[in-house]
Amino acid sequence: MRLWVCIALLSVVLCVSAERPRIVRGIVQAGKFARDAVGGARDMYRAYKDMREANYRGADKYFHARGNYDAARRGPGGAWAARVISDARERWQSGVSGRGAEDTRQDQEANRWGRRGGDPNRYRPKGLPSKY
Repeated sequence: MRLWVCIALLSVVLCVSAERPRIVRGIVQAGKFARDAVGGARDMYRAYKDMREANYRGADKYFHARGNYDAARRGPGGAWAARVISDARERWQSGVSGRGAEDTRQDQEANRWGRRGGDPNRYRPKGLPSKY
């Protein structure tokens, strides 16, 4: 029994390192995209949760940029999740909050800045605790 388990594990290791057919590479890439998207959604939620916890005036753009930055660093799936979540939030918020088109434009600018790899600290307000 142990011999068969060892043979199976060795086969898996050899198959993983071997050249894979295109269909298998596509499935692996799709799985990585999905994993990155889930991780990116988690990053966006963490930034939102931190923003609510900090409750700091003027920190909104910083948390927008930070959430998008963290999500996009995961790869294409994370960047996709950040864009979808940010766009949906801004569409909903612009209709509900009454903050206006200018606030939405500034939020989206911070979102894009973070997704493109820009330093979120560009939007960090003075006095925001270092925890964030």
